[in-house]
Amino acid sequence: MASPQTPYDPYIPAGGQQSSGNAKTQELQATIDDTVKIMKKNIETVTDRGEKLDTLQDKTDNLATSAQGFRRGANRVRKQMWWKDMKMRMCLIAGIIILILVIVIPAVLATRK
Repeated sequence: MASPQTPYDPYIPAGGQQSSGNAKTQELQATIDDTVKIMKKNIETVTDRGEKLDTLQDKTDNLATSAQGFRRGANRVRKQMWWKDMKMRMCLIAGIIILILVIVIPAVLATRK
């Protein structure tokens, strides 16, 4: 039987002697352990990537919300500027009409006399 210091392994013969088959088993086990380590590392990488994607999704949502607010604000400012421009045009047109009336009315009255 195995000594009390080593754990029980059903793949090791009872005499404790290791054969060449056992060496192959250990080599295969080492390969499997390496593969398991690589897979664990890959899983951690995928998990980190998923977290980064979630963060990116949140940032995208925030940006979309901000863009929508900016669009509304820009439209509001555009309409305000349009009205301001239209008021200025109306004032200019009214001023020109008044100026023309100030010039034309005295000229017409002078010609009637």
